[in-house]
Order: sequence, then C-alpha cells, then structure tokens
Amino acid sequence: MNLVKLAKQQIQDVVQNAIKNCIDKGIFELDSIPDIMIEKPKEKSHGDFATNIAMELTRKLKKNPREIAQSILSSVDLSNTFIEKVEVAGPGFINFFFKKDWLYKVVDVILSEGDDYGKVNIGNSKKVMVEFVSANPTGPMHMGNARGGALGDCLANLLKWAGYNVTKEFYVNDAGNQIEKFGQSLEIRYRQLKGENIELPEDCYHGEDIIERVKEYLDEHGDDLENLSSDERREKLVDFALKRNISLMKEHLRKYGIEYDVWFHESSLYESGEVFETIEDLKSRGYTYEKDGALWFAASKIDENLKDEVLIRANGIPTYFAADIAYHRNKFEKRGFDIVIDIWGADHHGHVARMKAAMKALGIDPERLIVILMQLVRLVRGKEIVRMSKRTGKAITLIDLIDEIGKDAARFMFNTKSADTHIEIDLDLVSQQTLDNPVFYVQYAHARTCGILRALSEEGIVLDKSRIKVELLQQEEELELLKKLLELPEEIEIAAKNLDVSRVTKYLLDLASMFHAFYNACRVKNENEELMFTRLSLVECVRIVIKNMLRLLGVDAPEKM
Repeated sequence: MNLVKLAKQQIQDVVQNAIKNCIDKGIFELDSIPDIMIEKPKEKSHGDFATNIAMELTRKLKKNPREIAQSILSSVDLSNTFIEKVEVAGPGFINFFFKKDWLYKVVDVILSEGDDYGKVNIGNSKKVMVEFVSANPTGPMHMGNARGGALGDCLANLLKWAGYNVTKEFYVNDAGNQIEKFGQSLEIRYRQLKGENIELPEDCYHGEDIIERVKEYLDEHGDDLENLSSDERREKLVDFALKRNISLMKEHLRKYGIEYDVWFHESSLYESGEVFETIEDLKSRGYTYEKDGALWFAASKIDENLKDEVLIRANGIPTYFAADIAYHRNKFEKRGFDIVIDIWGADHHGHVARMKAAMKALGIDPERLIVILMQLVRLVRGKEIVRMSKRTGKAITLIDLIDEIGKDAARFMFNTKSADTHIEIDLDLVSQQTLDNPVFYVQYAHARTCGILRALSEEGIVLDKSRIKVELLQQEEELELLKKLLELPEEIEIAAKNLDVSRVTKYLLDLASMFHAFYNACRVKNENEELMFTRLSLVECVRIVIKNMLRLLGVDAPEKM
C-alpha cells in the first residue's frame, strides 16, 4: 500500500470539493478546476504536504492568492480523512498536517506485506527490455562495463518492483569488423608463438589476453592449426577464443551478481537474414540512397541536423550501424517489447539521435527507445587516481574491481549517483568496515536490527502483534522513522519513472541514519512491555525495508557484522 499516494488523494479530494463548494456559493467563477499539485514542504513546520492551487487560480479568478486560499480553507471538509488541520501560509500556500494515525498505519502495512513492501504497479506488466554492458567479446570487461552492469541490473530490478515485465539482455558483438581484427590478432600471435618474426599491426588487439587465448588453444588442441590456411586458422581461433571469452564474461558477471535472461548474438541477425531484411524495409520506405558505390541511410530526411550514414559499404559488407538497426527492429517488431532501454557510454551520445531516426524511419515510435548515457568512473586511493590493477599492473578490469572491493560495494557505490553524473570511488574508503563507508553503514543498520531481534529472542521475547500499540510511538526519532518507512512505495514509483536507482541508495542511507538515531535515543528492551513490543515492531519494519532495498540493489544484507 502506498500511504503517501493515499494521503495525496485525500488532499486532492478535499481541495476539489472545497473549490466546488466555493463555485456553488458563487465565491469562485470557474469553468474547470486545474490539476492540484501537491508537494512535500522543506520545513517541517509547514506540515506534511502543501499545494499552490491558490496561486494557480489567481489569473482565472483575478483575486489575491491568499484570499483564494482562505476561501478554500473555509470550505474544506476533513471528515473521513487522515488530515488533522489545514493552514494558509506565505503568499497563499495551503499546508496540510496529518494525524499520527496515518503514520502508525505503516507498521501494519509493512508487517503484512513483508518481502513485497515497497512494490508498486505503474508498469502494468508492460514488456521492457534493459540491454546493458554488451561489451565486445574480444577482451576483458573494463570500468565502464562495471558501472554499466551495476546501473543496468539494478534498474531492471527497480522496474520489476514497479510492475514491469522486464528482460535483461546482453548483446554479443560476434560479427563484423571487430571480429575480423580479433581473428587477425589471434593468428599473428599464434605465428609469433611458433617462432615467426611478424609484427602485430597497430590497429589490432594488443592485450595479453589474446596471447593467453592462443596458448590455451595450443594446450588443448596441439598443432592442429599448423597445416591450415590463414583464413582457416583464424576461424578456428576465433571460434575457440570467443567461446572462452564469453564464458569468462558470464563467470565474472555472475560474481557481480548479474544473471541475464538473454544473450543475443549479432551473428544471428545475419544468419536469419534480418540485417538485409531491415535494409530492404528502409529502402521500401524511401530512406536509403546510393552514393560512391555504397548504400546510405537518409537520416537527414528525419532530421535535417543529422548526417546520413552508410548501411552497406562499397565492398558489399553491411556496417555495424546496419546490424544495430536490425537488432533494435528485432527488439520491437520480432519480440514485441513495449519499451527498450539501452545503457551506453557517454561517448556514444552521437549515436542516440541516429538510432531514434532509424526507428522512426521503420515506423516505430522513437520515444519507445530510451537510451541512458553513463558518465565516466574515476577510482582513487587516498588522493591518487588509480588506473592500474595491484594484481596485474595493467588497466583495472571488472574482475579486478570485484576482487578488490567486492560486488556489494561496487554495486552500491555505482548507484549512489545518477548515470549522467561522473562518479569517483575511493577504493580505500569502500574497503573499510567503518561507518564512513556508505555500504557498510547501511549493512550495519540491517545487522543491528537483526542483533536486537536476536538478543531479545534469546531471552524468550519475540514479536507479538497483539501486544503492539502504535500510539505509544511518540518520540521524534520514532515518528521520523515511521515517516521514512511510509515513503518507500512513493520513492520506488518516482525512481522508476525517472529511471534513477540513486534514489534508492539515498533512501537507504537516510533510513540507516534515522535508525541509528532511534537506536541511540530509544531503548527497545523496556519495563513497559507494550512499548517494548511496539518498538520491536518498528525495528522489524526497518529490517524488512532495508533488506528489501538491498535485495533490489543486489547487495547482501548480513545479519551479523
């Protein structure tokens, strides 16, 4: 149950009815009532909620907004609501103060809903695909992939909590120019290992992993490449190395807490004929033309500010862009996703408008394609920027990061800021078990709730719902905690609408802070047994909520620390 939404609905009903009363009495002359916007005041003294409807009506009624607000106030009926009182403030804001009964209700709701508390249904089971990471399978995953993995997986979980039918997908780029370069790199490294004096071209892959794959192949297959042609060697090496790399990707992503629903291979688009089918579709709709022996996509027909792009090169080979259009067409038309969310690096920003233009050219609403661009990650240790792994002395990879700080710290920290913000992670800080470490701070709050429940249970004191008297919760720390718990479903809804998981981490940090304040101010084990059981119920509510949100983030919720 979303108690914030219930409260806002009560305010809307009360204000609408008050304005209708003013119209009936001839105080207001209005043809229609505008939308009533409700917000949470920054100052506690201004109540639980406020509306600026009086200011909105000023132009229509040609009256002072404060006078309008007073007229509305004189006509409100608060019966059968949680609203305790209403006041006019400032230039004409109407502030609403709610009864404590509204706050107290959250205890029963959380204890009843348990693992499902916080879930909302704004998605109505719409089919959503979240495609993320999709790193080239030609080498290890890097920092951008690490952030993209945390963002994508947690966003998919958030959308599931908001009632969407979500599919998580990894797009495997196993075709095209990068695979040609991969094969060339593998074959040259093979020849070098066989003693041939040959240079690896500058535009090939120079990573140590290429040599590792060739050595692994030789260990398993011996000299079976020796008498083959260069093309045959490349084919065998690519087939072996791709399978090994993809297997490693899956293993490392599992360590990161990510399990994909679908691993979609670019090569399948060629095998099924969808790349050329898509190009023919664009041709038939009049969005292609030939120039310099190549086939072009006329993006400028959609948007004059866009550059036209090559679909098929003069040598007859389709571009990566052509395959990418076919892939997105497959998502919408072949598999029927209502919404497709792609998470790309910020360096792909120029590709967004082109891809949306291609969707429009195919008759697909481009608004159904949402691209989240993520900014760069900076790792620091103390005040020094870290670029190299302690273990390998090379650029830090996803698995290096997991080995150093653990998947919990990485997943949590990458979601402390929205994707469009640069992020800096202090490796020393997130490795420490101190309250300065945001991940530890939240996990410690969960462990503390478990510790309280466990200690009392060992004394034979377990939560008894029949002994709970929520009206005994009167201290400021208790009431603030109740308010925060009550906000969760609304936070999930806003986060899902904005595709912003950082609201969840911020919520958790705030809740943990409030719980630690409650723990220091309010003794749970108490001579007043009813108060003890009531506070125990509040501790259990906090435990449930923290565990639920850590589960959404894919972060462990330890019971002891």
